Amino acid sequence: MKKVTITTEFIKLQDLLKFANLVETGGEAKERIQGGEVQVNGEVCTMRGKKIRPGDAVLFAGQELTVAYAD
Repeated sequence: MKKVTITTEFIKLQDLLKFANLVETGGEAKERIQGGEVQVNGEVCTMRGKKIRPGDAVLFAGQELTVAYAD
Protein backbone atom coordinates (compact mmCIF):
# COMPACT_ATOMS: atom_id res chain seq x y z
CA MET A 1 0.00 0.00 0.00
CA LYS A 2 1.34 3.38 -1.03
CA LYS A 3 0.51 6.48 1.01
CA VAL A 4 0.08 9.75 -0.88
CA THR A 5 0.36 12.93 1.17
CA ILE A 6 -1.73 15.96 0.20
CA THR A 7 -1.87 19.52 1.53
CA THR A 8 -5.39 20.28 0.34
CA GLU A 9 -8.83 19.11 1.50
CA PHE A 10 -9.04 16.53 -1.30
CA ILE A 11 -7.44 15.43 -4.57
CA LYS A 12 -9.33 14.50 -7.71
CA LEU A 13 -9.03 10.87 -8.75
CA GLN A 14 -7.38 11.62 -12.10
CA ASP A 15 -4.86 13.92 -10.38
CA LEU A 16 -4.08 11.26 -7.78
CA LEU A 17 -3.17 8.73 -10.48
CA LYS A 18 -0.86 11.27 -12.13
CA PHE A 19 0.63 12.43 -8.80
CA ALA A 20 1.38 8.82 -7.80
CA ASN A 21 3.06 8.23 -11.21
CA LEU A 22 0.64 5.43 -12.13
CA VAL A 23 -0.25 7.06 -15.45
CA GLU A 24 1.76 9.28 -17.78
CA THR A 25 -0.88 11.86 -18.70
CA GLY A 26 -4.28 13.19 -17.75
CA GLY A 27 -5.65 11.68 -20.96
CA GLU A 28 -4.46 8.23 -19.95
CA ALA A 29 -5.98 8.70 -16.48
CA LYS A 30 -9.30 9.69 -18.08
CA GLU A 31 -9.33 6.60 -20.32
CA ARG A 32 -8.41 4.22 -17.51
CA ILE A 33 -10.97 5.66 -15.09
CA GLN A 34 -13.80 5.78 -17.62
CA GLY A 35 -12.85 2.25 -18.72
CA GLY A 36 -13.66 0.97 -15.23
CA GLU A 37 -10.09 0.08 -14.26
CA VAL A 38 -10.11 2.00 -10.97
CA GLN A 39 -11.77 1.14 -7.67
CA VAL A 40 -12.45 3.60 -4.85
CA ASN A 41 -13.26 2.06 -1.47
CA GLY A 42 -13.90 -1.32 -3.10
CA GLU A 43 -16.25 -0.12 -5.85
CA VAL A 44 -15.51 0.63 -9.50
CA CYS A 45 -15.45 4.39 -10.05
CA THR A 46 -15.78 5.97 -13.50
CA MET A 47 -15.83 9.61 -12.31
CA ARG A 48 -12.42 11.10 -12.98
CA GLY A 49 -13.26 14.16 -10.87
CA LYS A 50 -14.18 12.06 -7.82
CA LYS A 51 -12.89 13.78 -4.70
CA ILE A 52 -10.49 11.51 -2.83
CA ARG A 53 -10.07 12.40 0.83
CA PRO A 54 -7.90 10.93 3.59
CA GLY A 55 -9.25 7.53 4.56
CA ASP A 56 -10.26 6.61 1.00
CA ALA A 57 -8.57 3.62 -0.64
CA VAL A 58 -7.89 3.59 -4.39
CA LEU A 59 -6.98 0.40 -6.26
CA PHE A 60 -5.46 0.65 -9.74
CA ALA A 61 -3.22 -1.71 -11.73
CA GLY A 62 -2.64 -3.91 -8.70
CA GLN A 63 -1.54 -1.03 -6.50
CA GLU A 64 -3.46 0.28 -3.54
CA LEU A 65 -3.16 3.95 -2.64
CA THR A 66 -4.28 5.76 0.48
CA VAL A 67 -4.36 9.50 1.02
CA ALA A 68 -3.21 11.35 4.13
CA TYR A 69 -2.84 14.98 5.09
CA ALA A 70 0.66 16.39 5.41
CA ASP A 71 1.69 16.79 9.06
